[in-house]
Amino acid sequence: MIGQTDPRVLFAAERTLFSWNRTGISLMAFGFVVERFGLYMQLLGVQGGLGAQRHLSFIGGIGFILLGAFVEVYSVLQHRHFLATLHEMDIPLGYNTKAAMGINAVVGFMGVMLCVYLVLGVL
Repeated sequence: MIGQTDPRVLFAAERTLFSWNRTGISLMAFGFVVERFGLYMQLLGVQGGLGAQRHLSFIGGIGFILLGAFVEVYSVLQHRHFLATLHEMDIPLGYNTKAAMGINAVVGFMGVMLCVYLVLGVL
């Protein structure tokens, strides 16, 4: 029976947290590519609706980056909520449960900083 004193429950939750981490990073990377695509098209000098295309690319890219950052932060909150439901004996002695949450929080913060950098670069 999985449950009391079984660390597999905790480790499964951490694997889920890290899968959300990969999802958030992928969304942020996709957003960066979308945002830069408009700039690339502008540098190539593609004609026809260029201003609108650059604007849509920028807004869409920033949206994906912020969505990825939100996924990172929300996954930390969900994991913290789950950890509160575990009994003390379900966590191995001396195991740091905060490291994985810290990684996700830092990645989320970096996503927000990437948005700030991109927005300031446009102004």
